[in-house]
Amino acid sequence: MSNSSCITHKDDDIISWFEEVAENAAYVQTQTLRRIIELNFGVEYLRKWLGDIKIQHMDPNALESLYTSLVPLVSHTDLEPFIQRIVDGDSSPLLIQEPITTLSLSSGTTDGRPKYVPFTKHSAQATLEVFRLAAAYRSRVFPIRTGGRILEFIYSSKQFKTKGGLTAGTATTHYYASEEFKIKQKTTKSFTCSPYEVISAGDYNQSTYCHLLLGLVFSDQVEFVTSTFAFSLVQAFTAFEELWEEICKDIKEGSLSPKITSSKVRKAVLDSFSLNPSLALRIEEKCKELKGVEWMCVIPRLWPNAKYVYSIMTGSMQPYLKKLRHYAGDLPLISADYGATEGWIGVNVDPSSPPEKATFTVVPTFSYFEFIPLYRHKEDTEMEDDFIEAEPVPLSQVKVGKEYEVVLTTFTGLYRYRLGDVVEVAGFFRGTPKLNFICRRKLILTINIDKNTEKDLQLAVEHGSQFLSQAKAELIDFTSHANVTNQPGHYVIYLEIKGDVDETLLAKCCHKIDESFVDYGYKVSRKSHSIGPLELCIVEKGTFNKILDCFIANGAAMSQFKMPRCTTNQVLIRILDRCTVKRVRSTAYG
Repeated sequence: MSNSSCITHKDDDIISWFEEVAENAAYVQTQTLRRIIELNFGVEYLRKWLGDIKIQHMDPNALESLYTSLVPLVSHTDLEPFIQRIVDGDSSPLLIQEPITTLSLSSGTTDGRPKYVPFTKHSAQATLEVFRLAAAYRSRVFPIRTGGRILEFIYSSKQFKTKGGLTAGTATTHYYASEEFKIKQKTTKSFTCSPYEVISAGDYNQSTYCHLLLGLVFSDQVEFVTSTFAFSLVQAFTAFEELWEEICKDIKEGSLSPKITSSKVRKAVLDSFSLNPSLALRIEEKCKELKGVEWMCVIPRLWPNAKYVYSIMTGSMQPYLKKLRHYAGDLPLISADYGATEGWIGVNVDPSSPPEKATFTVVPTFSYFEFIPLYRHKEDTEMEDDFIEAEPVPLSQVKVGKEYEVVLTTFTGLYRYRLGDVVEVAGFFRGTPKLNFICRRKLILTINIDKNTEKDLQLAVEHGSQFLSQAKAELIDFTSHANVTNQPGHYVIYLEIKGDVDETLLAKCCHKIDESFVDYGYKVSRKSHSIGPLELCIVEKGTFNKILDCFIANGAAMSQFKMPRCTTNQVLIRILDRCTVKRVRSTAYG
């Protein structure tokens, strides 16, 4: 096997292992549950529900039935009293037998406040396993050279100590600080362009500048371009449009911009390269050409050996795909794997599928999975949610084409934990399901009987923003708010647009968004005027960067940031209203 080959024995080994556990997913799941309970038997939370039941010689299927009949389904709120005791320093076995020394923070962009989740060595090992498995499947379709590099826009945030002395931070931060990440850097076929000092700089603007600089220094070696979320990639290349001249100057002179103020970062970056006037000239010439075509195909033009772009591109990241394709040209966009702060769920074993059709194959060894069947009701307007639930089913009993909410029992102390994600079963990979991510269940626009999900909002905005092309304008980003300050309440949609759009076209856009909400309750309420006309607010350039800055300033990590598509956060609403430059109201249903 040649040095440039992408397929290794390690790739074959991990794929063979996965295909075997996928084939026997139902059995593997009962064994996974047994192992979780055995490892954590006697902890306060499980003792509360299971008592002193002897499980040592119990049949795995009987244990599964007993567990699901006695232990209740819970949300994070139900576990908060236990987690808060851990945060405050209670070291007794509350959720797991293993001492918890590290806590992960969720992004907090869904419901406005971050949540603590236990992070253990198992968490980092599972992350490494996901990366290895996904990389093995990608290598089958998109071969990369051994010894190449990855242009990786990844960001570590600051860790801090809780009242009880535990280390807290984002899951990505913990992973980047772990031995598992160092192993990945040393043992994988490609490694990141940026040293750890850049990843952990704590200032995403400085990190992004250095990622771009070193990515260009090693441009001929870059095998693929990646970040945790598609949003981060779009942010990085949007920034590059403004930074390229300064970056070229640094490459030409072997210097580093004074905007990089961290001495550790400066030393690490300057130690990584030396002046290269000929490379700087080549980049300058290409950038001048790219500027004339609105930076179309910037990635393949500047990184000619890149095979693909890799990132989470589903759910709230889908609105960034159009801009990302603009930057990526014909390079394949591959959607990264499916996980949450609470745990990993599935891998993308079909990397050749476009992001809009990406599925995620559940890894049955990561957690014990259950799925709550969900049935959408079309005209029942009295329900508090837009779903009717049935009893949870195990992984092996889900049905293709049906929608479910994901439930996790993890090695890290979450028992029958409702993740809040709605998925559709797209099919099976051997014996384990392949999932389409649909939406976050609770993230909805609602005023009274109307129930619109994030996906509903996204589709409505897509329909309305089609009018922008008539003015050669481009949608940069959007969010929304259900305004109930005055009656009747109404939806407010905030758009940031690149280009000039006249009032007539904005009115058409607003009207189209309003009529594109398909929820029955919304349509009835609009026709009866119990919900007022939709309000479209156009915000000034840079508004959504201000929202990002606001989250970062309050402790959010760039690597986990997701723009909230629907917000009740008054700080964000004040930013949006202060930056609004045009307002129009819909005439739909008028």
